[in-house]
Parts: sequence; C-alpha cells; structure tokens
Amino acid sequence: MTQPIRISRRRLIGSTAAAAGMALVPGLACALEPTFFLEMGPFFPIEKPLDQDADLTIIKGHSERAHGEILHLMGRVVNRKGEAVAGARIELWQANKFGRYNHPSDPNPAPLDPNFQGSSVQLTDAEGRFRFKTVKPGPYPTGNPDVWRPPHIHFDVSGKSDRLVTQMFFPGEPMNEADFVYHAIRRNKEGSICKYAPPAAGMEPDSRIAYWDIVLPTG
Repeated sequence: MTQPIRISRRRLIGSTAAAAGMALVPGLACALEPTFFLEMGPFFPIEKPLDQDADLTIIKGHSERAHGEILHLMGRVVNRKGEAVAGARIELWQANKFGRYNHPSDPNPAPLDPNFQGSSVQLTDAEGRFRFKTVKPGPYPTGNPDVWRPPHIHFDVSGKSDRLVTQMFFPGEPMNEADFVYHAIRRNKEGSICKYAPPAAGMEPDSRIAYWDIVLPTG
C-alpha cells in the first residue's frame, strides 16, 4: 500500500526557503491559478519497478546510484485557496539523465540506466507536502530529428475531487520556448517551472532542490 511520505516541517521549510515566491498562503480565496492540464505523453510506464519508493536514484539490491544530477524535488499540493490537499496521490515518471524512458516504445537510442527507478508513487502528508529524490532528466528527440523535448517530469495527481495530468519544466532551459507542449500552456507558464535552491545540510553537496507547488481547482 502506498504510504504518505513523512517530512519534517522544519526541514522542508528550511531547505526550500531559498525558493522565494513559491510559498502559498491559505485563505486567499481564488488567488491561485490552477496548474495547467497537459497531455499524458506516450511513455507512461507499463512495467513499473517493484521498487516504487520516493528515492528514484537507488534501486533496492543495486550498489550503484543512478547517473545524473541529483534533485530533491519537493513542494505541496493545494487548492486555489492555498489549502493543503492531504492524501493526494502523486505518480511521477520521467526520462533518465540521457533522455531515455524505460518504456518499450521509446525509440531514443540513448542508453537505459539500470540504476534509475524511472517512476514513483506517493501520497501527500497532512499539510499537502510531497518529496521525491530523483535526477534531472535529459532532453530527447521526437519523431522529427530537428525537434527535441526539453527536460521535464510527468505528474498524474489525484486529489479528493480533482485529477490533474501535467508536466514540470526546469528554469533557464533554452529548449522550453520552442517546445510544443510548453507552448500549449495558455495561462501561468511560470507555474509550470520549478524553482531551484541550493542543497540543505545533510544533502549531497552537488545536488539541488527543485521546489514546485501543484494547484488543483478544488482539491
């Protein structure tokens, strides 16, 4: 059974304080723009790994870590009023550092990473918080060799009333503006991009925090 991840409130707030501007204030009725709905994409995992914990960088029984820059991806699921959505189910999947999905239909010739979990599922805690440990995905070519997708992570979020399929993008990526999926976002493009922060005490010194809030219409 999927269990809610437990995150120390002090640790979460302290480690994301540098991501200014992402804090959500409860009680601001209709103040928040819902996260934009985007396509599921062609590589939703078919065969999900037995290891589905929140750390995608290590697979149980493997001695090596996944390739790539480690990201501590964290944030909250809230409604438009800024109220926490507790027990929201978050499913995440993504390409590895080389831009390859662990999916039989992915034509990308880039290598698979046998030490990368690739997907995960968890529930938000009582304050709507979630946290995953992953790697930054690489860009990858589409069917047109001249068209590449920028780094992004897929999410399927189910709250008490709403379900949202979306994608999270990364700041400062030159491919974002040319991406056909990113261009489909008609409102609040900034809300689809995470904010970076330096690692907190106890995290890998070469890692980064990626902070991103998910806003559901009603929760």
